[in-house]
Amino acid sequence: MRVLVVEDEKRLAAALQRGLRAEGFTVDVAHDGNQGLWLALEHSYDVVVLDIMLPGLNGYRVCARLRSAGSVTPILMLTAKDGEYDEAEALDTGADDFLSKPFSYVVLVARLRALHRRTGHRLPPAFRLGDLVIDPAGHTCVRGGTEIRLTAREFAILEYLARRTGEVVSKREILEHVWDSAFEADPNLVEVHVSAVRRKIDTAFGRCALETIRGAGYRLAADGG
Repeated sequence: MRVLVVEDEKRLAAALQRGLRAEGFTVDVAHDGNQGLWLALEHSYDVVVLDIMLPGLNGYRVCARLRSAGSVTPILMLTAKDGEYDEAEALDTGADDFLSKPFSYVVLVARLRALHRRTGHRLPPAFRLGDLVIDPAGHTCVRGGTEIRLTAREFAILEYLARRTGEVVSKREILEHVWDSAFEADPNLVEVHVSAVRRKIDTAFGRCALETIRGAGYRLAADGG
């Protein structure tokens, strides 16, 4: 899941970014309404977490402008404690859900997953590529009954390739879907992570499911190699 957090309290924003990344999400952060609006219009997100009290444009105006621009990205708005009028206005301006501060991080993650499911982006069933099984819901990878331990980044890369099984996927596409937009990564970093994935899912088992297509990218074989 790719999430945009628009929150001017930098410590809270940083904490949310760290926590959501630990859950395997890709997270971009904006600290004011104008930047948040620009990011939300320029990039594709699964969910936007939007605070109300923001410098520049407040959360209501950001939400309203996104809806006016035709954006259907789910928006979870952060409201004041016991702010029933804030909650009502959030929904009236186009937000899909709200959460009052201070909030439980566990509840926030559950709300984000619920919004993702509600809008049709349900987690797919496990990908079965021969004896290689990749389960997005359980965040697990198994080859021939043996569980393979992957880092969050490695799993995100493998899951993205699994979603496009049989297709050639470029380094740039992997960067855009697995790394945050503010992270100016060298495409060679993708090569390093893909090599690590290949060692774990293929080399250790004498297989060759993850193929490098010279000058084009990578392809994950449908038969699991």
